[in-house]
Amino acid sequence: MNIRKVVAIIVVAGTVIVAPHAQFTTHAQGPGNPGAEEGVRKAAERFYAALNQMFTGDAAPILVAWSHARDVTDMGPFGNRSVGWDQVRQEFEREAKMKMGGKVEPRDMAVGADRDLGYVVCVERGENLSAGGQPVSVEIRSTSIFRLEDGEWKIVHHHTDPAPKLARAAH
Repeated sequence: MNIRKVVAIIVVAGTVIVAPHAQFTTHAQGPGNPGAEEGVRKAAERFYAALNQMFTGDAAPILVAWSHARDVTDMGPFGNRSVGWDQVRQEFEREAKMKMGGKVEPRDMAVGADRDLGYVVCVERGENLSAGGQPVSVEIRSTSIFRLEDGEWKIVHHHTDPAPKLARAAH
């Protein structure tokens, strides 16, 4: 993976985050893969369906959504930083055991993609349940980076705002 591509994607994603009133942004298709953005959008839909399944205690779908490479990273709402597939997998398995219930959906989604890298920037909105069963609202900014691996878009990085209220409610 070319680090310049990743930096460029992160810079573009950051620009999109601060763009006022962004409902949906589409960027030019990369050469050689005219369906790249649609592929990334579908992969993001699978990721959020898997995330919601994880809230029920089932980590299997979210583990399939991710690349299993050593260079994957995750910085989720609990403030953890996971580097490498083993740490990312362990974090999602730990979160699945919390059985936080509820549902989170991407809003104000912006998607960009080239031949083999793409990103999704959005606001994750929804509700989970505290350890005591009380609803906890969620509204956090999120950036996901996807890589085309063997013809399939896989997540290689996911980063959200910290959510201290959610972290407190989980315990």
